[in-house]
Amino acid sequence: MSRKKKSYLFENIEVIDAGARGKSVAKSPDGRVIFLDNAIPGDVVDIRTGRKRKSYFEGKAVKFHKHSDKRTEPVCEHFGTCGGCKWQHMKYEDQLHYKEKEVTNNLVRIGHLEIPEILPIAGSEKIYWYRNKMEFSFSNSRWLTQDELNSDETIQDRDACGFHIPGMWDKILDIKKCHLQEDPSNAIRNSVKSFAIEKGLSFFSPREGKGLLRNLMIRTSSTGEIMVVVQFFDDEPLERVELLEYVADEFPEITSLQYVVNQKGNDSIYDQQVVLFRGRDHIFEEMEGLRFKINAKSFYQTNSDQAHVLYKIGRDFAGLTGEEIVYDLYTGTGTIAQFVSKKASKVIGIEAVPEAIEDARENARINEIDNVEFFAGDMAGVFTDDFIQQHGKPDVIITDPPRDGMHKKVVAQIAAIRPKKIVYISCNSATQARDLSLLKDHYEVVKSQAVDMFPQTHHVENVVLLTRKEDE
Repeated sequence: MSRKKKSYLFENIEVIDAGARGKSVAKSPDGRVIFLDNAIPGDVVDIRTGRKRKSYFEGKAVKFHKHSDKRTEPVCEHFGTCGGCKWQHMKYEDQLHYKEKEVTNNLVRIGHLEIPEILPIAGSEKIYWYRNKMEFSFSNSRWLTQDELNSDETIQDRDACGFHIPGMWDKILDIKKCHLQEDPSNAIRNSVKSFAIEKGLSFFSPREGKGLLRNLMIRTSSTGEIMVVVQFFDDEPLERVELLEYVADEFPEITSLQYVVNQKGNDSIYDQQVVLFRGRDHIFEEMEGLRFKINAKSFYQTNSDQAHVLYKIGRDFAGLTGEEIVYDLYTGTGTIAQFVSKKASKVIGIEAVPEAIEDARENARINEIDNVEFFAGDMAGVFTDDFIQQHGKPDVIITDPPRDGMHKKVVAQIAAIRPKKIVYISCNSATQARDLSLLKDHYEVVKSQAVDMFPQTHHVENVVLLTRKEDE
């Protein structure tokens, strides 16, 4: 016999803060923290807790006594069900406030760092329609609303093309209009779905592991080019060609139309063959006259405008004079390395993904940049004393690691060689703070600036400049 989990009802509680992972924060009468998803700071609510931990609760606002003056009306009909854009009900200036606050708190609380200068967060001019890449999943078992579940009618239209419901791997929310990517993104997705239903093409069944249509990726660029990659599960050439010809004819503005037949357990395409159907196998992105070739597997910052802002801040923090050797750790496709190359003597980029390094080298050739070199391999294995002796000791290190931060061996190597400056770009200020705390015996934090790459979400990037202590 299962035991029913005990819940608590806390009444007339004011939501006081916004915390990590986009959750809002309140406090119970006994002082314990309550994390909740469906309220924002300034709301006064009744909270029903669903999970109790040793030092905090997880709960949901079940009644609103007062709405915060930080609230705004969400523009998307899918808000509250879709897992993205969780802060869409909060005014943008308040989103920026809480993002900046989280970054500062992490650096001070986790890293125990002194920050002499905190520059205002760089907000995004576009708070919607800012993403250059979106991926949508197909499913023959769409998420049903509560009204549909309560209805006595048999639900016929179960096919969906949209996003996974948070925490439910096999349920897809059918998206009618997404406000994150500019047209023709919505038109392409909706047309593909409508055509597939009209022709009786099967949608993927995650539970049964069968079905024709599995995933749809749409990439756009500031140059106006468009890439569409349709991922199929079942290998049905006639149906595949019928759909792709329809897409090509209906949207002649598509620069690159490709497809993948992927029958493995997940829909990642990085180990799959991507086949060109129409156009060319890449599109181009541009930034300050530099051209970057983007293929189906390429990594590129998903907010092109804010990537330019982020890179400019990183370059300004580095303060290059043209004489420096710069190492760009976790270089990806080499965008930062090439962006700073005009103001450096030499730039060395290191990245673990070989395909990304191939892209970086090709982009350097396209841009006729001859003072950059790129190397592929595990960062801790490549960034060694022998490598540094061969390629020169860096005057400046720019590092932009993944969310987990830098490997402790990489941090130790940086501390050992002690470049004059370190520019640390991070998408996770908690791991950034951890890494910086390991360097503070040898380095001083000069300044920090957060950059909002993802409006309507809690995610935020941060750039920190460190300089070597004078007695080092």
